[in-house]
Amino acid sequence: MLRDFSIQAMVMGLLAAFVGFVSSFAVIMQGLSAMGAGPDQVASALLVLSVLMGVLGILLPLWLRMPISVAWSTPGAALLSSVGMIEGGFPAAAGAFVLCGGLIVLSGLFSPLGRAIRMIPAPLANAMLSGILVNLCLAPVKAVAFNPWLGLPIVATWMLVVIWKRLWAVPAALLAFALVLVFGVDLPPDVLSRLGQSIHPQLLLVVPVFTLHGFISVAVPLFIVTMASQNIPGIAILKVNGYEPPPNPLFVASGLFSAIGAAFGAVPVNLAAITAAMCASEEAHHDPKRRYWSAIVAGIAYIFFGLLASGIIAFVALSPPILLQAVAGLALIGAFSSAAQAAFRDADTREAAAITFLVTASGTAFAGVSGAFWGLIAGAVMLGLKRMATKG
Repeated sequence: MLRDFSIQAMVMGLLAAFVGFVSSFAVIMQGLSAMGAGPDQVASALLVLSVLMGVLGILLPLWLRMPISVAWSTPGAALLSSVGMIEGGFPAAAGAFVLCGGLIVLSGLFSPLGRAIRMIPAPLANAMLSGILVNLCLAPVKAVAFNPWLGLPIVATWMLVVIWKRLWAVPAALLAFALVLVFGVDLPPDVLSRLGQSIHPQLLLVVPVFTLHGFISVAVPLFIVTMASQNIPGIAILKVNGYEPPPNPLFVASGLFSAIGAAFGAVPVNLAAITAAMCASEEAHHDPKRRYWSAIVAGIAYIFFGLLASGIIAFVALSPPILLQAVAGLALIGAFSSAAQAAFRDADTREAAAITFLVTASGTAFAGVSGAFWGLIAGAVMLGLKRMATKG
């Protein structure tokens, strides 16, 4: 195994971990905060999440000798932002995370459940995802309106870098955020001592509370989003690069790790899509049999980043919340545009996709159930009626 190691794979693994963590940790923070988690709980969840991603990201490539990358559910965290706090607060959200992990395990153990997820019409799944993402993608505009001197440097940096090198756009925006925070925000005089005290990671257990509301409003939509936008595309990307991973064991493993992390308030872990494309590409190594080391290195790096989570969150907490939301929104623009394009590409399903998008984006809960769930149901009803009319 050590003979398969290469500097090329190590560099790609470090790059994948850096991009995966830096480009989306703001989305995770925003989603957990919206669910009612306090700063210490967010830091604990981010630590556990990073360690679980790292451990699973090491074990799977070692087992299968494939560049199987693991990530957190970024679209799932965006879903949490759109749903907001549910009845029972953050413990109920943690219970929903446990149930979501259980559903992911079941999708691996029982093939019909996994096939049912794959049978959801792609336009509706993408419309639901774009509806989930749209409100957070509006945050950069709101940040500029809040304070142009603080918001514009972040947005402008992203716009300039995305033209030159898309992969570095969000890290560059995050750097601009840090500079704005240091030079544009009135920081307390004891800021360095505060950061020093918060650098030591702490684990905080969250006793899950299981509610029907949490299951329907959070667990089910989170399961669908995680499977449709992360796990299934992650398998597809590996296949495109010439690998044939067994999907079911991978789903079971990610579901079990997700359930473990939920005890600390962490969102699900899943197969990566973007970083999987990096680790499985020829840039990781010209020999496909040696690329798995890039995923292993990425896993090790995730654990290291997790140990820094408390300090990162303490620093970020010094800024106005809208600025962090702006960074999160910029990180999701690519995912939003891709999902929206896929949702409205087909004229035959466009009305159903539009209904799914609008109901989801409204964020309105009916009978205590989140708009994402009802958006999918409304779109499916519209699609069914249209198909019946066409056959008639």
